[in-house]
Amino acid sequence: MAGTGSGVAMHRKSLVPRPDRLAVGLAALLLVLANATPAAAARRPHSGGGSAPTGNDVSYPQCASTLPASPAFGIVGVNGGLANDLNACLGPSGSYPSYSQSELYWSASSSVGGTAQPPTSLYVNTADPGNEFGGSAITDWPTSSSSSDPYGTCATTTISTTGGSQTVGADSDACAWQYGYDKAAQDGRWLTAAAQAIDAQSPPVQVASSPATYPWWLDVESANTWQSGTAGDSMNVADLQGMIAALGADGVTIVGVYSTAAQWDQVTGGTTAASGSLYGIPDWIPGARSLSQAESNCALASFTGGTVALTQWSGRLDYDWSC
Repeated sequence: MAGTGSGVAMHRKSLVPRPDRLAVGLAALLLVLANATPAAAARRPHSGGGSAPTGNDVSYPQCASTLPASPAFGIVGVNGGLANDLNACLGPSGSYPSYSQSELYWSASSSVGGTAQPPTSLYVNTADPGNEFGGSAITDWPTSSSSSDPYGTCATTTISTTGGSQTVGADSDACAWQYGYDKAAQDGRWLTAAAQAIDAQSPPVQVASSPATYPWWLDVESANTWQSGTAGDSMNVADLQGMIAALGADGVTIVGVYSTAAQWDQVTGGTTAASGSLYGIPDWIPGARSLSQAESNCALASFTGGTVALTQWSGRLDYDWSC
């Protein structure tokens, strides 16, 4: 979701894979929030060309760009391409100081409804780098875990790095779960800070600051940093479950995944009923090259065992169809 498209997962070709950080877990979640007023529905926006309302997803590649004037809905990237960094124009920042430059404000103030989607949703980058990458220890890999970690205790271990031996958290399901939890908790804090900074500037439209106000999408792509093999798949699953748990702790009740069946299976080993909170969550599927193909992709099988709630197609921007 970047480049000439817009800001979600499949178009991250401009992203050089580096150790990112993030993860997921929370039971079957309904993904239908009807927010359109009768007046909004009557306007029938044509963001992507076609006969029905479409939404747009944006993120750091669209900072300072002219965004659609009246999308049906907006999906805004919280991160700046990696699981552990911030989208500089999510809210006001040193580079984009005005609320009018904020992508979060754009979605909240410009979306006109007309679909089952709420005016604004959020998506976050995910990854599981493990405790070491390229000969260096991952500095934000946890060395302990909370009592709520379903995989037990994140213990420490000693690894060899280019700088010598170093004590780090183990490459384990417990540490991976905590890593994902920490990344999603940080995303929630970034959302709150961005909304509060917008509202402090007294814009015409106030922006909700609670993470629970929004649906959240986990951007799961094989181009990001993941563990491999059967043990790696297990850690990746734990990482994603940790993210869902952190969002749930913030009151979020709607969590879905942006991915394809092939990438999802590569990262997780394929979600089954044994995958707990990853099983049955809604899918947002990219890959279409036209609105009609995006509509057709709503009939694809869900790779999580849930429902296909959104599909994406790419043009000048990324456009999204509510199934």
